Amino acid sequence: MKKAPQTLPKVSLVTVNFNTTAVTRELLCSLRAQHYPNLEIILVDNGSKEPCAVLAEEFPEVIYVDTGQNLGFAGGNNAGMEKATGDYFLWLNNDTEVAPDFLFPLVERFAQNPTIGMVSPKIYFYDAPNTLQFAGFGPISSISGRGFSIGLGEQDEGQFEEARAISRPHGAAMMFSRALWEKIGPMPEVYFLYYEEMDYAAIASRAGFSIWYEPKSRVWHKESMSTGKQSPLKAFYYGRNRLLYLRRHTRGSKNC
Repeated sequence: MKKAPQTLPKVSLVTVNFNTTAVTRELLCSLRAQHYPNLEIILVDNGSKEPCAVLAEEFPEVIYVDTGQNLGFAGGNNAGMEKATGDYFLWLNNDTEVAPDFLFPLVERFAQNPTIGMVSPKIYFYDAPNTLQFAGFGPISSISGRGFSIGLGEQDEGQFEEARAISRPHGAAMMFSRALWEKIGPMPEVYFLYYEEMDYAAIASRAGFSIWYEPKSRVWHKESMSTGKQSPLKAFYYGRNRLLYLRRHTRGSKNC
């Protein structure tokens, strides 16, 4: 049985649009169908060639922020946080769609352990709805700067139904607490695109917060709708930021 609305903490959901208004509209329609009663939605337009202000008219429940320029992943989300008033904050990619009850397990996971700073849901590929993209992450190698995604490409047959601590959240859907935000501050904007959530997780871990995977919450990811799935832009930032991450967060041969 769901808790009464007045007892549920407020969740501020931030999503960033960059030249993908139609995709963002699909997410907002998905969010209209969700059941969590204490939610504010903040839509950030991150310097799109055709700003998505029309969505603010179609979805009047949404708080609209126009940055006027492309601030990157962290910068766009940080801009949305200026309007956020929740007890918890969820950064959700605009190229996702969600299960109607996806927020309840995330909030409940935080309530079970005060040391939890971040939680990510189980994530599927949108075009293959029962194929897993994410059921947790392994540690990042201090040599290669890469880590592995647990369950990637597997059919979901219930093999990843246990919530557990993981090394870092998934950037497509990551919830974090106000306590974490107030202690470590905004996400670093030096990366512009990719590796930001890994950096933020490393900072959070050093500050004493744990990071969890919550399988009862489900999200479907269309993946790389803004940058392209195999684009030169994506390849450049992955390569550049892997080296930047290693410089910022590795010591000797110790994994992060």
